[in-house]
Amino acid sequence: MHVFGTASSGETATLHKLESPSGIRAEITNYGGTITRLFVPDRAGNLADVVLGFDTLAAYEAGSPYFGCIIGRVGNRIAHGRFSLDGRDYTLATNNAPGGIPCHLHGGVKSFDKLVWHAEETTRDGAPALRLTRTSPDGEEGYPGTLDVEVVYSLSNDGALRIDYAATADRTTIVNLTNHSYFNLEGEQSGPILDHVLAIHGSRTTPVNAGLIPTGAITSVADTPLDFRTARRIGDRIDADDDQLRFAGGYDHNWVLDHAPGTLGLAAEVVAPLSGRTMQVWTTEPGVQFYSGNFLDGSLTGKTGGRYVRRSGFCLETQHFPDSPNRPTFPSIVLRPGETYRTTTIHRFGVA
Repeated sequence: MHVFGTASSGETATLHKLESPSGIRAEITNYGGTITRLFVPDRAGNLADVVLGFDTLAAYEAGSPYFGCIIGRVGNRIAHGRFSLDGRDYTLATNNAPGGIPCHLHGGVKSFDKLVWHAEETTRDGAPALRLTRTSPDGEEGYPGTLDVEVVYSLSNDGALRIDYAATADRTTIVNLTNHSYFNLEGEQSGPILDHVLAIHGSRTTPVNAGLIPTGAITSVADTPLDFRTARRIGDRIDADDDQLRFAGGYDHNWVLDHAPGTLGLAAEVVAPLSGRTMQVWTTEPGVQFYSGNFLDGSLTGKTGGRYVRRSGFCLETQHFPDSPNRPTFPSIVLRPGETYRTTTIHRFGVA
């Protein structure tokens, strides 16, 4: 562990290194619980950093597009920043406006990704791990209830990055945590990810309106550009003449996963053709948001000095569905006193 910098809050941010016998190495800061580097071997055994990010705390604070961080209390979007819970109305910040339509995004203005967590280096099932905790006070970013949160990152001996989330609350509230890493399995400065081959184990999706808010429908991906049931290049249909892709400028959608929610199931598989690196995403969550880096525009300089151009990274954010508090037909994200929120996501790396 070493000092990563002093946050604008005056708190010290630290950087922690985890390494597994499989050769994978991760660097994680307690600022936002952010994965700053993730080194993974290719088919020849050569290591490369496969996540986008910065090399200074100042750069993360200046305007990170959620590179590598913990997202909460509620990941993704809430329409117009409003929801009702047990008969009471709540209003949150509207910090995003796709298509000119305001919404609450990724927990608000100063959400979990912009706060310093307590960090403890430890082990989990014999693997090197980092345990991050914080207490989110009642009313933080407008959410009800005091929420105690734990996130544990661990590296297994067989080449996997595991993330275990847990939370409890003293009042009824809503919770939907995820990690927002941008991956490029060819290496973080290797350009667009359009040649990566992707399979998503979800036969349905939650289509969105121009504000990227789900309409409430759950529809089949068959005969649409969102059909990744059979593995194919990300770039094959990313610019198709399709309203869903026009709204998002590419992919930025939630897939309804085929496995039973609450059980660990395979959500997605990715292959980088040049390096041969592969990644499987396993999760207990009912959905995954595939985002193809549409809003990256070359204005951000990454940790090795190159600029992050459009679509130079992709995200696979395991989650409950966007706008769930306003969609009673979606799986609930309500957490009540006496309950424990638990979810697990595993990124398993290999070669092809």
